[in-house]
Amino acid sequence: MTDRAPRPAAEYRMAFIWLICLVAAMGGLLFGYDWVVIGGAKPFYEPFFGISDHAFYKGLAMSSALVGCIVGAVLSGMLSDAFGRKRLLITAGALFTASAVGTALAWDFVSFNLFRVLGGVGIGLASNLSPMYIAEISPAATRGRFVSINQLTIVIGILAAQIANWSVAEAVPDDASLEFIRESWNGQVGWRWMFGAETVPAFLFFLLMWLVPESPRWLCKVGRDDEAGRILARVGGEAHARAEVEDIRGTLARQEIAQVHFRDLLEPRLLKILALGVFLAVFQQWCGINVIFNYAQEVFAAAGYGVSGIMFNIVVTGIVNLLFTFVAIFTVDRFGRRGLMLIGAGGLALIYAVLGTGYFVESRGVHMLILVVSAIACYAMTLAPVTWVIISEIFPNRIRGAAVAVAVVALWIGCTALTFTFPFLESSLGAHGAFWLYGTICVVGFLVILLGLPETKGKSLEQIERDLVD
Repeated sequence: MTDRAPRPAAEYRMAFIWLICLVAAMGGLLFGYDWVVIGGAKPFYEPFFGISDHAFYKGLAMSSALVGCIVGAVLSGMLSDAFGRKRLLITAGALFTASAVGTALAWDFVSFNLFRVLGGVGIGLASNLSPMYIAEISPAATRGRFVSINQLTIVIGILAAQIANWSVAEAVPDDASLEFIRESWNGQVGWRWMFGAETVPAFLFFLLMWLVPESPRWLCKVGRDDEAGRILARVGGEAHARAEVEDIRGTLARQEIAQVHFRDLLEPRLLKILALGVFLAVFQQWCGINVIFNYAQEVFAAAGYGVSGIMFNIVVTGIVNLLFTFVAIFTVDRFGRRGLMLIGAGGLALIYAVLGTGYFVESRGVHMLILVVSAIACYAMTLAPVTWVIISEIFPNRIRGAAVAVAVVALWIGCTALTFTFPFLESSLGAHGAFWLYGTICVVGFLVILLGLPETKGKSLEQIERDLVD
């Protein structure tokens, strides 16, 4: 590897960077809202559709959006290198809007799931493209912080969904029957407002995405260097723009401009990086935290809480999730990616061991809530944001769109499997067995991260590429 001349000092226009990154990160907000709102609506739409006693249909309702996520992630991989990041994020905004309206007006179980799938396609697009876009336009020294903003907006979306669910739902007696819930305002109308509330931010995202620039790295990839240079000049000045364009072009062979082939991912030097990205993406899901968000009703009911207590506890978990995401934002560029990932995997393994024991001995009360909240805090400041940072930065420029798409497809397949199988795991292993299983997975993740994950903090995307590929 040859020595490279030092880069000229850049005077970053932080207001401009913040503005475009926050708009792009709205995809994360909608991703978080759409993903979690169903957990709070679950106690009410299940009696409405008559599926409360059917594990398969319950799992289908919870995972139908995740099927759409897989489709959206696949589409992003097929289309993002051809059409760019911006246009597909605009499409995601339109899909979120249509899904919010359609799910709120669903007339039967089939239409409910079809609109959930549509929203899932939007999630698949946004979850892939929002962090990738932010990574491609952010300065290297603060890239981890800016990409973590996407996770912050995801968490804000989660909390917004939890607050909306809690505020929309009217009080329900802890001993209320399914028939009582089905005939209540919650069971007939309230759950529809939970989904419909997403319409306003979804349409706002759709409108604002028209105003942000395209990714400069994608523009270089398709040979539009002058446009890329103008955008990068707005980020860090003319000297910064010239240096960045030269560096980006140095990682792209002339014959590769505007072309990407999925078979390129099978090159031995790229396959090992892809395998690491896929593992981390799947591990972020199989570590088990998401069952707490998607199946909060069952998790807190097993700890002894009634319907109203469950709704309040869900909001508590969302607040903790938000607060500890700020820890990640302020530490990911200081302490690095690898250390935070190790803390997350090891911490969750220990917490799950204790939490599973609590469920095993049928312990009930606030201490169980504290354990759940501790697990969410640990996840929020480590695995949740840092995984997105890593998979948005470790892949080479010429195949980043396709490689990130493969990792995100794997992530959503893992999430779908996790969500669909939890009712069966809980019924066969019990809540204690399910959390012990997730703890074992966390131990495996800890070992893989310890042995196979390099540190990437403070490096440009091009320097990371040279370190990992050359």
